[in-house]
Amino acid sequence: MQILAAGFAAVTDLGRFQGPSLGLSVNGALDQLSARTANILVGNADNAALIELTASELVFVCDSDQLVSVTGADVEVRVDGMLSPMRTPLSVRAGWTVSVRVLGRGLRAYIAVHGGLQAPTLLGSCAPDSMIGFGIRLTAGDDIPEQGHGCAVPTNPFLGGAVFSFDVPATAYDSRPVIPVTDGPDLEEFGASAALLYSDVFSVGARSNHVGLRLSGRPPHRETTGEVLSRGVPVGAIEVPSTTDLLLLHRGRGVTAGYPVLAVVTGAGLDRVAQLRPGDIVRFRRSTLDAATQTHLEQHLAVERFRQHCWNALRENGIDDLGVGDLSQTELISTN
Repeated sequence: MQILAAGFAAVTDLGRFQGPSLGLSVNGALDQLSARTANILVGNADNAALIELTASELVFVCDSDQLVSVTGADVEVRVDGMLSPMRTPLSVRAGWTVSVRVLGRGLRAYIAVHGGLQAPTLLGSCAPDSMIGFGIRLTAGDDIPEQGHGCAVPTNPFLGGAVFSFDVPATAYDSRPVIPVTDGPDLEEFGASAALLYSDVFSVGARSNHVGLRLSGRPPHRETTGEVLSRGVPVGAIEVPSTTDLLLLHRGRGVTAGYPVLAVVTGAGLDRVAQLRPGDIVRFRRSTLDAATQTHLEQHLAVERFRQHCWNALRENGIDDLGVGDLSQTELISTN
């Protein structure tokens, strides 16, 4: 894959799950559902390396016939100049130019190619970590090797376009999203003011990134005065560092922190949070662990049904090397 133009794009996977126990952030694709479905659409393992594109444009050329998919935020996809759909395997011939441009709703798009991409790994993951300077941020002129060797791509013989149409599980985007959260360990320290988290609205700040989102508004106030010792915090923790802001920790967060944790965003909620833009208005809805677990299970079953449907169609079109490109078993390498 030769990169002709790149805004803010990086090679990533589902994350460094061995990292937190060793003091490293988990990182990985912020919208996990979109990353998984992008890989499934082209016959890859869920954890195959792919590209996360944030609020910008990516233009590239593959040097072999290839299957490509694009999921996530609303984007304009063009293959060899032809406007092409999202959330379907796209047939790309060697030398054709593919452009992906993030447009309206949502912030992050995911681009996968059959077989995945080759990338350096640390603790079994290629996910970037800005804290230690690890990972691949794409720039024009980069050549990113593909794990596979291309594949015979099925093509509509009359129009040359996509030949598949799937009911792909997708992250929901709303103009004023309501994000489900469960109670945090320090909820009781906020007394009756904790209800402000659910009755008020919050605005996503411009300083938000993969580490976390700053949310301005009228946060609950802590009624106790004791010092909060630094301790482990989960991805999705909503901290209250001041009287004007909330801090919602995402996948790039440090593994410890010293602010009170009011609530924790559910897994499905984190995918939606990944698509929030600066200036977006967000509300929170109180959920329970049981409800969050049920939602997670339902999403998992929907993804598995989609995988079976998609991969059956790929097999019928001569693509048999499915579930490829998983880097999670790769040996630890030096970052030098």
